[in-house]
Amino acid sequence: MKPVKVGLLGLGTVGTGVVRIVEGHQEDLQSQVGSPISISKILVKDRSKSRSIAVDASKLTEDPWEIVRDPEIDIIVEVMGGIGSTKEYILEALERGKHVVTANKDLMALHGQEILAKASEKGCDVLYEASVAGGIPIIRTLIEGFSSDRITKIMGIVNGTTNYILTKMSQEGAAYADVLKEAQALGYAEADPTSDVEGLDAARKMTILATLGFRSNVALDDVDVRGISSVTQEDIQYAQRLGYEVKLLGIAERQDDFISVSVQPTMIKKSHPIASVNGVFNAVYVYGEAVGETMFYGPGAGAMPTATSVVSDLVAVIKNSKLGVNGRQAALTYKEKKLKSDEQIASRYFLLLHVEDRAGVLAQIANVFSRVEMSIESVMQPAAPDQYGAELIITTHNASKASLNQVLGEFEKLSAIRRVKSVYRVEG
Repeated sequence: MKPVKVGLLGLGTVGTGVVRIVEGHQEDLQSQVGSPISISKILVKDRSKSRSIAVDASKLTEDPWEIVRDPEIDIIVEVMGGIGSTKEYILEALERGKHVVTANKDLMALHGQEILAKASEKGCDVLYEASVAGGIPIIRTLIEGFSSDRITKIMGIVNGTTNYILTKMSQEGAAYADVLKEAQALGYAEADPTSDVEGLDAARKMTILATLGFRSNVALDDVDVRGISSVTQEDIQYAQRLGYEVKLLGIAERQDDFISVSVQPTMIKKSHPIASVNGVFNAVYVYGEAVGETMFYGPGAGAMPTATSVVSDLVAVIKNSKLGVNGRQAALTYKEKKLKSDEQIASRYFLLLHVEDRAGVLAQIANVFSRVEMSIESVMQPAAPDQYGAELIITTHNASKASLNQVLGEFEKLSAIRRVKSVYRVEG
């Protein structure tokens, strides 16, 4: 049997995992696709570098075009990351009729529709399961498993670094800065953790999920993003007293064909399944009109979980080739994108206020809510943090984002409110 020849762009953590699986599971893979799979060329930055896996030196190259333009290579597997030059390699590969498997969330979030359109034009596959939630097969599920349903909401923990930090803060009472240092030491967070802790990584993944779930061309700029760097131990303790956990949630919603997508630290009821997802694990909760509620849980990163998704896509491409159906499963958008206005985005909210400790303050605050027609669910006054003021915890009934912004604007005019310390969306 003629082997299927694969070109691998990148031999880092995930690339090494791909080689291990393809070489170590060759018999199982052959039984699925009917032919051997051969990684014939591998792009590396330095051919002389020592590696954790034995690789035939003749397969290594430092020139990506040597792989992309090789007529013997059938499939390109991209696990090198990056956007600009990586996009060029992928588009050139598609132009030459090669199929592509990628784990590149940044590239697919920013240029996915252009790449998928080129793939459709050339009759090629572009599969990218590993770009979101590591080893969880959520992308294929959205494309195929929910093909007969209408998805109304996708909510998930899609960044393991932030979930690890918030779990430690919740379970051990640790401070944010201390847990971040620990996460960096363990390799869960980068030296520059901005992309993770400020929600940018999660936003890119939610861009992909929302585009697939709603079949609209959602852009990264459409995502309302807020990270976890402002989350305090005080916030988490108050949330727990009220029966909530704080999680960085990506939330994509659709109502009457209008959509909204956000990433923000959110208070979610402890009884909700996502509230119990801890450590570096990910989970994606999908709401469908027909199926109801479903949850997908598993490791969100790591060499072998991510490599497993990559190789699963590789198998799918080869099977499609055998069936002659390459290029027919591209999840191209066909619905006009209609974004919700702030008046249409609704949620419950938690507010923590530092106020003057004197008579009449609560009445002033209640009057603001009344004028805006925003309904209060509960008010709690914990023990005063100091002798010069008081804290008020207010939770609201469902209200629009526009109403919340109006309330916060009115609070700035009240001298009795020293500071709005925290504002969180509430789910569950």
